[in-house]
Amino acid sequence: MQNPNTTELFGDVISRYTREQALEDGVLCDLSLVAPDVCRQHYKWPIACTSAVWDIVDKAVNNKKHLNDINGVVHDMLWMSKMMKRTIDRSTVMFRVKICGAGRKSLYDFKLNVGPGDDAKPVITIMLPEED
Repeated sequence: MQNPNTTELFGDVISRYTREQALEDGVLCDLSLVAPDVCRQHYKWPIACTSAVWDIVDKAVNNKKHLNDINGVVHDMLWMSKMMKRTIDRSTVMFRVKICGAGRKSLYDFKLNVGPGDDAKPVITIMLPEED
């Protein structure tokens, strides 16, 4: 049996939405640019989060009552993603983080996914549990 290439099997690509476009559009926030040293301490791959996760981080950092800073909040998220995780499959874990100052609650559940980026190299995306 011959191996057909993907164009023969599926046809031409009609549309695609890349990670780079999602970062440019604000659908994703590049944590590797916002807190580069912290990201490198925890993971060797680029890290982004969804705009919904960024909203939680931003609210916590801008709440003067709690004295959060971006590096501290990102560190807490990445640390907990490694320490207090529940593995869903080989590429996805769920974890919980205490983030004060982002809203009425202080415990937030997140999902971390490792998958291929636009160039097929591994990238990390942090999102809310209901996001894909």
